Amino acid sequence: MTESTALTALPVRELARRVAQRTITAEAVARAFLERCAAVEPDVLAWQYLDPELAIRQARALDAGPAAGALCGVPVGVKDLMDTADMPTTYGSPIYAGHRPAADAACVAMARAAGAVMMGKTATTEFATFAPGRTRNPRAGAASPCTPGGSSSGSAAAVAAGMVPVAFGTQTAGSIVRPAAYCGVVGYKPTHGTLPLAGIKPLAPSLDTVGVLARSVDDAACFIGALARLPLTPPGACVSASAVPRIGIVPATTAARRWSARQARWPHEARR
Repeated sequence: MTESTALTALPVRELARRVAQRTITAEAVARAFLERCAAVEPDVLAWQYLDPELAIRQARALDAGPAAGALCGVPVGVKDLMDTADMPTTYGSPIYAGHRPAADAACVAMARAAGAVMMGKTATTEFATFAPGRTRNPRAGAASPCTPGGSSSGSAAAVAAGMVPVAFGTQTAGSIVRPAAYCGVVGYKPTHGTLPLAGIKPLAPSLDTVGVLARSVDDAACFIGALARLPLTPPGACVSASAVPRIGIVPATTAARRWSARQARWPHEARR
């Protein structure tokens, strides 16, 4: 296993912990994932916009400052439905080609504040509902290309291909869970309103929800938990001695006596 492969295989919590402790640098992490992008992106086409130099500059800025944030140095794909101040945002439509928002979407700003590196913009179906993008499902062979599902197609494909550990998705009906299922990754659509929708092209605001595509349940929990400031923990981590369920077994004779007493009080129950 090469050093780059070892870095890209780390869980999100461990990746952030090591960057925060300065045992690895955010730049080394970004370069490892960019190396993976260079190797597989030509076949997958998960990115609407990818600027390696911009990602490296973000990582260097993190390394030069104080190590802080629950997502310190974690590379993140940003669905191209979300505004980004330093990258174009097209909402998956040629109508918005070259569009440069003045500010980040709220959830993107939250991820930056938590120390994450915004790697690029992942492809989406047009306005999250119309024409599909060009992204291919990385689980399918080049000889038989298959859809990655939509609308968070690029995010699911980028995670499945190992180009980022996590990527933003949005869902109105099935736009996170469907591409997650198609690409064989974890899709987490939290409760509506868990993360803010400001700066995201709306489809149906009463249903639109910000979520994540990830390699594992714990990566998804770590990412959403960090942004929403919720104590989401790995499966089983919340189980302690005091939390173990207490199970009691009622003896058959006791159960029979209780049933007889019930019949005596309510005779009609016996006829049901």
